[in-house]
Amino acid sequence: MATFEAGHLHIERHALNKDDVSYNICIDYEVHQDPKEGKGMLFTMHGNIQGREMEEKFFLPKDQAYNFGSNVTQIAEKYGIPKMYSAIGSMHKNYDVMFEDVRVQLDMKSGDPVKPEHLE
Repeated sequence: MATFEAGHLHIERHALNKDDVSYNICIDYEVHQDPKEGKGMLFTMHGNIQGREMEEKFFLPKDQAYNFGSNVTQIAEKYGIPKMYSAIGSMHKNYDVMFEDVRVQLDMKSGDPVKPEHLE
């Protein structure tokens, strides 16, 4: 199950058997001005994964904010979701809506410049 509203995505999954995974995760995000990187998006991922409470924050500059799914996947794996389930957002249509909301909030457009150091 997933629900979305601007600035917030909630994803919940209940294990179907002892070998399955459970999680109840919220991803909150807001435009943030970083002194070094400039305008970007501050994400807070919180909830529980396999019954383990978690909270992680990460900032992505404007030219990298579209790649938040990679960070979410890494955090999910860090807290125990096996790789075969770790791309939690990609399984939900609301993730696409979140992607579009991030683009709108940061006024991202196709062809916007990318800092070369972010490509390394």
